[in-house]
Amino acid sequence: MKVLLTGASSFTGYWFAEALHAAGAHVVAPLRSAAASYAEGTRAERVRRLSRVAEIVAEAPFGSERFLEVAQGGGFDLLCHHAARVGDYRSPDFDIAGALAENTANLRSVLDALARNGLRGVVLTGSVFEQDEGAGEAPLAAFSPYGLSKGLTAAVVAHRCREAGVRFAKFVIPNPFGPLEEPRFCAYLVRTWRKGEAAKVNTPLYLRDNIHVSLLAKAYAKFAAETASQNGRTKLNPSGYVEAQGVFAERFAAAMRPRLGLSCRLELGQQTDFSEPMMRVNVDSAARYVGGWDEAAAWDEAADGYRG
Repeated sequence: MKVLLTGASSFTGYWFAEALHAAGAHVVAPLRSAAASYAEGTRAERVRRLSRVAEIVAEAPFGSERFLEVAQGGGFDLLCHHAARVGDYRSPDFDIAGALAENTANLRSVLDALARNGLRGVVLTGSVFEQDEGAGEAPLAAFSPYGLSKGLTAAVVAHRCREAGVRFAKFVIPNPFGPLEEPRFCAYLVRTWRKGEAAKVNTPLYLRDNIHVSLLAKAYAKFAAETASQNGRTKLNPSGYVEAQGVFAERFAAAMRPRLGLSCRLELGQQTDFSEPMMRVNVDSAARYVGGWDEAAAWDEAADGYRG
């Protein structure tokens, strides 16, 4: 199976590329910028590792002339469209229209070029934080303008796939964590514990869905293979640990304490911020979907990543 994977320099994108490669796929990863621009930091390390599992094409943002050249000459079985404008995704001023335009740039031309050369399907990455996804309080509104842009992107891509006669499938991600992640919740916890301090959890009551990125990636590779074979479901909402954020923080601390040799102390705050929905989670058990997943090994891998 030959896969054209966008967004492969991102946290989840790198792990998706690795899982696809491990499953036997030939992965081609067009990147937005020149290779020299990924010179330092976590993203640079992801790109370095990406070169081991994928064929990298630099300076080829989605829909660009260079991207279309790759699409026309590749003979791809699958387009895995994981790239999306993120920017300050928490900002109320996030540019919804600009993100939609960027995420779907020249989409008809891209699909036409791929379809002429044997494309079997498109896997689009969605987010549990977009409108009408996951389970939680009704109505299932988008968490933010960024979430709204993701939902609109899905509607446009699905429409264009129908026009092109191409199978459309959607893979919806919750809250992944693990090696090479951005400096978000779990990375903050470990960074604070290394200082010998107690990590504060300010919103312990939110019910969320946290998942090992390695498990998420295994589910992605299986779902992609099913899409390419034009069998199975057309949407997957893989779920990990569905619990309050305070409970997950305790779970994470208990797993990291013996592996990192740190005290991993927590302070669960009195939550005062209720600006987000209390509950938003995915609905399909990723462990059951994948089968044979080793949870202890996943925690070992996570600890190794945070240790580095």
